[in-house]
Amino acid sequence: MATLSCNEAGLPLQTDVRPVYSKNIDDLRREEYPMLKDTVYLDHAAVTPYPKSLIEQSSRNLMQNLFGNPHSNSASSQLSMRHIEDVRLRALRFFKADPDSFDLVFVTNATAGIKLVMEAFREQLGGFWYGYHKDAHTSLIGMREAAFYKIFGFPDLGALIIRKDSALPFASRKYFGGGTVESVTCTNEGWYTRKEDSIHEQLEDGTLPIHSIVALGTAFDVHQKLFGSLERISTHTSFLANRLYENLSSLRHANGLPVCTIYKDRRSSYQDASTQGPIVAFNIRHSNGEWASNAEVEKLAAIRNIQFRTGGLCNPGGIASLLGLEPQEIRRNYFAGRRCDNENDIHQGNPTGAIRLSIGAMSNMEDITTVVRFMEEFFVDGQCQPRPSADFSGSKVDFYVETVTIYPIKSCGSWQIPRGMAWDIRPEGLAWDREWCLIHQGTRAALSQKRIPRMALLRPTIDFEGGVLRVRFDGILPPSLPDELMIPLSLKSASFQDPMSTSSCPSRVCGDAVSAYTYTSPEIAAFFTAALSTPCTLARYPPHPSTSRHSKLHLQSPKPRTPPETLRSEQQPVPGAFPPTPPPSPPLPDITTPAQTLPILLSNESPILTISRSSLNHLNQTIVQNSSHAKPAEASVFRANIILAQSDPTAKPVPYDEDEWSSLRILDSSSSSSSSTSCSSTSTSTCPNAPSTADTSLDVLAPCRRCQMVCIDQTTAERSEEPFVTLAKTRRLEGDGQKVFFGVHCALQREAGRGKRTIRVGDRVLPVRKGEYGE
Repeated sequence: MATLSCNEAGLPLQTDVRPVYSKNIDDLRREEYPMLKDTVYLDHAAVTPYPKSLIEQSSRNLMQNLFGNPHSNSASSQLSMRHIEDVRLRALRFFKADPDSFDLVFVTNATAGIKLVMEAFREQLGGFWYGYHKDAHTSLIGMREAAFYKIFGFPDLGALIIRKDSALPFASRKYFGGGTVESVTCTNEGWYTRKEDSIHEQLEDGTLPIHSIVALGTAFDVHQKLFGSLERISTHTSFLANRLYENLSSLRHANGLPVCTIYKDRRSSYQDASTQGPIVAFNIRHSNGEWASNAEVEKLAAIRNIQFRTGGLCNPGGIASLLGLEPQEIRRNYFAGRRCDNENDIHQGNPTGAIRLSIGAMSNMEDITTVVRFMEEFFVDGQCQPRPSADFSGSKVDFYVETVTIYPIKSCGSWQIPRGMAWDIRPEGLAWDREWCLIHQGTRAALSQKRIPRMALLRPTIDFEGGVLRVRFDGILPPSLPDELMIPLSLKSASFQDPMSTSSCPSRVCGDAVSAYTYTSPEIAAFFTAALSTPCTLARYPPHPSTSRHSKLHLQSPKPRTPPETLRSEQQPVPGAFPPTPPPSPPLPDITTPAQTLPILLSNESPILTISRSSLNHLNQTIVQNSSHAKPAEASVFRANIILAQSDPTAKPVPYDEDEWSSLRILDSSSSSSSSTSCSSTSTSTCPNAPSTADTSLDVLAPCRRCQMVCIDQTTAERSEEPFVTLAKTRRLEGDGQKVFFGVHCALQREAGRGKRTIRVGDRVLPVRKGEYGE
């Protein structure tokens, strides 16, 4: 370990800042950071985890002492004041700020400190000049202060350190609150006099966060005991950052191209902590030169319990500089639907953000090794298996409809259409599919199974005889709640107006603002809130001509397939490229304009989702071959509306034949099926099942982009790694970011006429491949 000495304050001072690994960190991590078990956490620049002993000692301190409002004169108030001033002094010394020259103002966070400064400057009569570094944080552009949760993990508290001889701008500050004035009148005179003994007395409006400041004192004690000093942490984190940088820099594809493009100043060195912090920012390139989508990287990392930051990193200047983005490009990206927090992070072939791995005091070598192995497994060619493709050289293959499924409530359980029952296909999708959703009672945003897996345990069924949507929860509910909810299918049903009343309120679904009918019944809200342990209620978005939601497929469609010979390097073929037997495919049709105008209800991207049984079987064979512990994926995890199976069970399987489809012709089987039924004779007028007047044609719009939601078991709501891990290795299609695809998006063909169109289990399906014409 490097040599340590002490400064006047008695704090250890590092005299040698060469990177050194703290060998006892593994034991400390197991004891103090149990929340990091089986997790790689590399987002310390956002917030660092708190040690167990900090929470225990803080709780003990609060339980053993009574802390009052420091503006009073009681014993408890005086105790609070002593703690506040002691912690203020410790904080100044922690940052090596001489208390004779500096003062410290407690604020809620670093941004609040910046705001305080800017408000003071705005009051200057002669105006002011403000300069910021091009790599500055968003908060500085909108105008580094100390955010203690970034250092200790707890408490959530910030501070502004001010040089005393620079305090003049604050004297003209207009606002004041309790504790910052000596006296004030409430008449028309508007007279007041400020406290002037110290800068912090002038700026700390109102009652300070007493208990957070007390906890900060404990944080200093625990931090000193565990890590010694910031300099000692710096040697440790620099060692790990340098090891991570070297490993990522050395990754190469089979054709010799580097996997990672790492962003750093040319003058900085990961071997010198004074020039480079413990952060590695980079983007990933595939072996054909395409940039990887950071959203896809983050999805895979979540499966492996690896956590880091992607996107704009709250650093617009730095990102623009590193990526070479001009202001007009940033504006164009925004209006093209690219946002910091969404999945459309590749625009015109270029990334709009970056990946940031930030290392903290309790990071260890296992974290670094796990991240590098993750990169090797998923993003270095030669590690991934070749993507399977269908043999298109044979005769055309017919299919039949194996199942038809709807999801009445978005992200909740499915309901399979009974065999022999005809089901309406509408421009916005299958009848009753995703017409309801659950919304958070606070934000009014639609809930998703991706964040709340228990939604899979809500089982809706359509009861046409009773004219209701029945909802059961496959779990435990409080005895005071019913076992089943019954929601009227008809919005005009007089018998259900009370208590099942609704109100039209704005909500958000997948980022879209919609005006949905929200159920105001306390019973409905209580049922879903108890089931999901989330304050929520039911909302409905019934089909209507002026629907405000449309398909988003224009934001995520992959490029046409590139012929294999164009993907080969000089040394060898790129793994994952198509085999040389199939001829190059014709370009994908331009679906941007029609996709943007396709109406949808509450589905994410398109009216109808279709998968192939042959593709699912092939995927499961790959899963089982690669792991003796993994189990095959159930079809239900893909949440498809239509599953198609090959008509001839003895024929050679054609997995991923759907990649080449342009449309589907569904032949009505009602005339040849004696078991065909319709619910048109039922008592309710809401049944969609009138006889079809003709065959039905669907346009195949684009492949379906997949995320880690396919890893949620739809029966148990439990998560696993498959099938997303295998999909990521075998089903990354070329295009913006090489996203993971399985299944295809479909919609009722516009030229299909205005008559009723239906589908039923057993219907024969004739795919039309790209470049062909249907009969």
